[in-house]
Amino acid sequence: MIFISCFYFYPILWLILSSFRENREIFSAPFALPEQVNLQNWSKAWTVGNMSTYASNSVIVTSATVAGILLFSSLAAFAFSKLRFRGSGFLMLMFVFGLFMPLQSFFIAQSYIFEQLNLKDSYMGLILPYIGTGLPLAIFLLKAYLDSVPKELLEAARMDGCNDWVMYSRIILPLLVPNMATVGIFSALNAWNELLLAMLYIQNDALKTIPVGLLAFSSRYMTDYKLLFSALAIITLPMIVVYLFFHRYIVAGLTEGALK
Repeated sequence: MIFISCFYFYPILWLILSSFRENREIFSAPFALPEQVNLQNWSKAWTVGNMSTYASNSVIVTSATVAGILLFSSLAAFAFSKLRFRGSGFLMLMFVFGLFMPLQSFFIAQSYIFEQLNLKDSYMGLILPYIGTGLPLAIFLLKAYLDSVPKELLEAARMDGCNDWVMYSRIILPLLVPNMATVGIFSALNAWNELLLAMLYIQNDALKTIPVGLLAFSSRYMTDYKLLFSALAIITLPMIVVYLFFHRYIVAGLTEGALK
C-alpha cells in the first residue's frame, strides 16, 4: 500500500516542485529538487492567468452547489426513508435512474432550455445542472443510512409532539452529519473540476470557472512550463487540502447504514 500510495502521490509532488523551477531546470534535471524556491512563478501565474477571478467564480458556484445538494438531498432522503406518500417508490426509482444517465445524453436539451430561460452566462446556469446531477448519488447515500435508523426513534419523537419539520431539523440532520460530509466532498470535487458545462454555458470571461480558465491559460502559455505548472498547483492544492481535512468522513459516510 505504501508503494501504491507513492506511485500515485509522486506526480502531484513533481507538479508542485516543478512549479518552483525555471524552465531550464525542468528540462535539464526534471527529477531533482529545485535549485531555489521561486515563489514568483505562483504570483505571476495568479496575475497573468486572471486566476483570482476564476477562483472566486469557482468558489461561488461550488459553495452554492454543495449547499443546494446537501439541503435538497437530506430533505428528499428523509421523505423517501421515513415518510409514506403515494408515488414515493416511483420517484426514488427516477433518482436512482439518474445515477446511470451520462451527462452527454441530456445536455443538448438542457442547453436549449437554458437558452430560452436566459440562464446562460450566469452562475445559475452552472449551479442548477450541478445540483441536478449531484442529487441522485446524494439521495441514494443519505437514504441508505436513514433506512438503518430505528423507526422507534422517530415514533418516540412523534409521540412527544414533533412534526415532520422538527424531526428533520432536530433529529435527522444531526444524524446525517458524517454522511453529509461525504456527499459534500464528492459534490465539491465534481463542481470544482467540471469542464464541459462550464465551457458550453459560460462565454463571459468574468464568469468563467477555474477549469475553463486553466484551459485558456494552458493554450496561451503552453511553452512556459513553469507558469503552467504553477497554475496547475494553485488549482489542485485547494481540493487536496479539503480532501485531507475531511477524508476521515468519507469511509464513515459510505459505510454508515451498510448494516442494520
